Amino acid sequence: MKQQIYFWPENGRTLILPIHYNHIVQAVIYDSLDEDISNFLHEKGFSYEKRSFKMFAFSRLMGTYAIDKGKEKIIFQGPVSLVVTSPYRDFCTSLANGLLLKSTVRLGNTNMQVTNVSFAKDMIYQDKIQIRALSPIVVYSTLMRPDGRKYTCYFEPGEKDFDEIMEKNLRKKYIAFHKTEPPEGEVKLEPLRQPKLSIIKYKNTIIKGYTGRFILSGPAPLLQIAVESGLGSKNSQGFGCVEVEE
Repeated sequence: MKQQIYFWPENGRTLILPIHYNHIVQAVIYDSLDEDISNFLHEKGFSYEKRSFKMFAFSRLMGTYAIDKGKEKIIFQGPVSLVVTSPYRDFCTSLANGLLLKSTVRLGNTNMQVTNVSFAKDMIYQDKIQIRALSPIVVYSTLMRPDGRKYTCYFEPGEKDFDEIMEKNLRKKYIAFHKTEPPEGEVKLEPLRQPKLSIIKYKNTIIKGYTGRFILSGPAPLLQIAVESGLGSKNSQGFGCVEVEE
């Protein structure tokens, strides 16, 4: 399920946020959920072995904006919108109801009126679709240095390791959510042009991801999970939200 949420600054003019604002949007999402669903996602989520998946992703804020690099701020003029995707129906219902009942949420230091929430569902029947990344797709592996220290290696779309790690992640999400084995078949992400690198700070962690337009191929049920729960890792932190293009 895909929700597009529309906001309008209560002051009628601008929304000013730090450039790295993912944690602010994430907090609004959790604060808008029913307490039982919020607690479930925070404390447990959908489990597979040692992994826990929240099974939702969200886009960057969309609207007319300017960047103030000196102050490390992003300034939106007028209305903004946000896409949130998830296969978890109770989450989608709770989020929409919570936002509409509140009618106003606080993003940074600005009160934002919730003007509309629209729903759509992209049903995937084919084994190849064209997608656009609405927030950076993050694929990484944690490796060990010779001295025993860990470090994070991020991969770029088009690299072999990228596809392998992305596919394993999708399979784990499928099992965690559906409680059954996914269909066989490789999953690949092919960039239509050079993807754009984004370097995002989430709280105190630097994260690297890629946006752009891609051809995503593989078994349709796994593509469905990708479109609804997000591609790659750190989806509930605002990464890997994608939309299907005609």
